[in-house]
Order: sequence, then structure tokens, then C-alpha cells
Amino acid sequence: MNKILIVDDDKRLNKTINEVLERSGYSTCMVYSGDEAIDKISTDRFDIALLDLIMPGMKGVDVLTEVRRISPKTKVIMITAFATIESAIDAIRKGASEYISKPFKINELLTIIERVFEESRFEDNIGKIDIDYTLSSLSNAIRRNIITLLHSQTKLRFMDIVRQLGVEDSRKIVFHLKILREANLIRQNKEKLYVLTEEGKITFNSLKIFENYLTSK
Repeated sequence: MNKILIVDDDKRLNKTINEVLERSGYSTCMVYSGDEAIDKISTDRFDIALLDLIMPGMKGVDVLTEVRRISPKTKVIMITAFATIESAIDAIRKGASEYISKPFKINELLTIIERVFEESRFEDNIGKIDIDYTLSSLSNAIRRNIITLLHSQTKLRFMDIVRQLGVEDSRKIVFHLKILREANLIRQNKEKLYVLTEEGKITFNSLKIFENYLTSK
């Protein structure tokens, strides 16, 4: 289950966010100061930290720096008042993934959280592939369409690919299939049907996550 740390000295807001996130299926933990947040991050694993920028004692930006040092995989979403937007942007430069301004709507917060999880999943997937070679092999629309076809239909014969893509010159498909095979994104099984490799599946999922991330901006 995705785990979120909520860090805000406003106990009422902290409790409200906690209740909403729990109803949305997230595992949560509430703390009320930067020092408490550092203690929790040091002893437990969190996917996301919701961090108030302005708190008594240790400031949000300082907590952000410590969170990124102690737990680099933990994504940080800064919570800020209207008057501190510039500080929030500075926090983004220092490693925060997103920020949200008070007062905010709960649906807006949930959308940002899901977007950050999408970002995290994309980073996890993209780390498993040879990014330069893979992106080069997918620079052509026909090759991207082949990947999409094989993802949706699992396995296809050569002529099925040609027919579904509507390409008159089948030699072009031979060329594009060769590029995808060399990139280890597709292969032929014992029945000579084309299928995605594990790397091909990861690549497709990464592209969809990236596409969803961009369209949610």
C-alpha cells in the first residue's frame, strides 16, 4: 500500500487530510513538526511526504533537504500559503516534486498525489531500460504503433501487423521490426508470432505513464 507522511503544525488540517487519504486507500502517518518528520523518515519508509512550508522550529525547506538526503526515493509535495509561492518554487528547485497552495480543494490534492505517484512509477520503469537506445528505436511512429498493437493483442503474425497498420509496402514493416528486435523490445516466439519482450512491456508502460503525467499537467 502506498504510504504518505503528513507534516503540518495545523492539527485540524492534518487530521482532515489524513481522513481523506485513508478513505482513498492510502496508508498515512501524521506529525506536526519538522523534527518529528525527520525522525519518522529516519525509521520508516514513505512514498510521499506532504510537507508544510512554514512551521514553527525547523522550516519546511530545511526538512525537504533532510528528507531528500535520508530517503531519496521519497517524493515531497510542499503545502504553501499564497504569500509563499516563490518559496515553494524554490523548494521545487531543491527537490520537491510538486506544491499545492492553501486553501486547496481535496480533489486537487488527490490529483497532485496521483500525479506524483505516476512520476515515481515512471522513474522506476525507466531505470530498467537502456533509455537512449530505446527512445531512438521509438522515434518512428510506425514502431510506436507496432509496440501498441502487440501490447493490446499480445501476439501477432507478420501479415496481421502489416494489415492492421495499413502499410502498403511490407518491406517497411520488415525494417521497423528489425529495429525493434535489435532494441530488445520485441521477439518472435516458437510459432513465429511477434510478441513484446519484458523490456518492451516496461517501455510501453513507461510511455503510457509519461503520457498520462503530461496530460494531467
